[in-house]
Amino acid sequence: MAEQKTTEPVSLVRQLGVTSAAALVVANMVGSGIFITTPFLAGDLASVPLVLSIWLVGAFIALAGAFCYSELGVNFPSSGGEYVYLTQAYGPVWGFMTGWISFVVGFSCAIAAAALAFANYLSYFWPAWKNAAPFLTFGPESFRVTVGPMQLAACALIGAMTLVNLNDLKTVAKFQNFFTGFKIAVLFSLIVLGFLFGNGNWNHFSMDAVRTSTVPIGAQFAISLCFLFTSYSGWNAATYIAEEVKQPARTLPKALALGTLLVATLYFGLNLIFLYAMPLEEMKSTVAIGSGSAVKLFGPGVASVFTAAMAIALFSSVNSMIVIGPRVYYAMARNRAFFKFAAQLSTRTRTPVNSILVQGAVAMLVTMTPLADLVLFIGFTLNIFTVITVASLFIFRKRAGWQKLPAVSFLYPLFPVLYIAMGLWVTYFGLTSAPKPSLIALGLIFAGAAVYKLRIKDQMLQHERSQAAAGD
Repeated sequence: MAEQKTTEPVSLVRQLGVTSAAALVVANMVGSGIFITTPFLAGDLASVPLVLSIWLVGAFIALAGAFCYSELGVNFPSSGGEYVYLTQAYGPVWGFMTGWISFVVGFSCAIAAAALAFANYLSYFWPAWKNAAPFLTFGPESFRVTVGPMQLAACALIGAMTLVNLNDLKTVAKFQNFFTGFKIAVLFSLIVLGFLFGNGNWNHFSMDAVRTSTVPIGAQFAISLCFLFTSYSGWNAATYIAEEVKQPARTLPKALALGTLLVATLYFGLNLIFLYAMPLEEMKSTVAIGSGSAVKLFGPGVASVFTAAMAIALFSSVNSMIVIGPRVYYAMARNRAFFKFAAQLSTRTRTPVNSILVQGAVAMLVTMTPLADLVLFIGFTLNIFTVITVASLFIFRKRAGWQKLPAVSFLYPLFPVLYIAMGLWVTYFGLTSAPKPSLIALGLIFAGAAVYKLRIKDQMLQHERSQAAAGD
């Protein structure tokens, strides 16, 4: 019998505790970034102290953002994340805009990047994939897209994880928790076993590289933070599913803080083992840095095991984003602030099946873009909207009945001010020194504004009138 879909009265269910929510944070953060970012940093910064310090700066920014989002999530314990916060703070236009960016960039593009990272690690076993001529290439050189074996492998993973998420969330959460635990175990094993038994060299920590970037180092540090924003993105993951979290006032702050701290520790340890395995100069040309480091430390035999494990670990990264994204679109569509298809829930699984399927299709299309440009584009765009979201705290804290969290109040307004200042710094140097991804990001924002004006605005006004009439 065909499955029925409805917009009413089926609703989301509070069923996730601290462990599952924190697992989503960890899985969403530990994605493509840590598996591919350090080689880009090695070429752009070319300094061991700078490469290590930028990961610490990124961790601090992520933790500051996580504390700020905790307070927002406790006060608005419903699905949607930034959409809910910005709608309440600035109005429906900004609410739609953040949902639009989440759909295109925060999830669809990020899913594509993680899937491409998976394909890069898989190519360790089939190197001909990476070197094979693409089946299809089109567009001007500066905006060229390709379709080849790497893109097909990425699309296969996206398709498989999309089908998994058509099940109920409790089932998906079990799958997610398993693969997140597996991923963390693999990465910590690489660190511990690498230092204990690996064939590394401490002299690598004193060996800088030849810079591939001509951008002044201060500006380059800011631009490189876009890569870090992509790597650390996901520290706010649990807020997107707040409507399905048990006791959100207790669960959300713990999940966000624990998840972020665990990932920050893991990232720094991984960068230490990467440097122990090879010098920065060699790292510049090693995109799949995890498998490359494993080869140096243990030889090709053991490296094959680690590489396969890291490829499998990327399952959880892709899956976590496929879990979270559709909940944002669902929350928006309920208020007619997004396309109507996103409001449909399965009566059997209570999952937003249409959103899951459309998101998967868009992510597959995005895999055709160059990985480095994609990662920079994601980081720059998300940075803009997280800054705007953190700034909303200054508006909300003036409202009566607002619940203040001790973790935020302890250093308020230092946490939000520092986050905003760093974000504006990155935005400025992104626009001036990396114009291509920055201008594409701004173009996407303007496109979202046009979609709102032409399609969504009237839809929302009609919904508001119908609700008012029903109230009367």
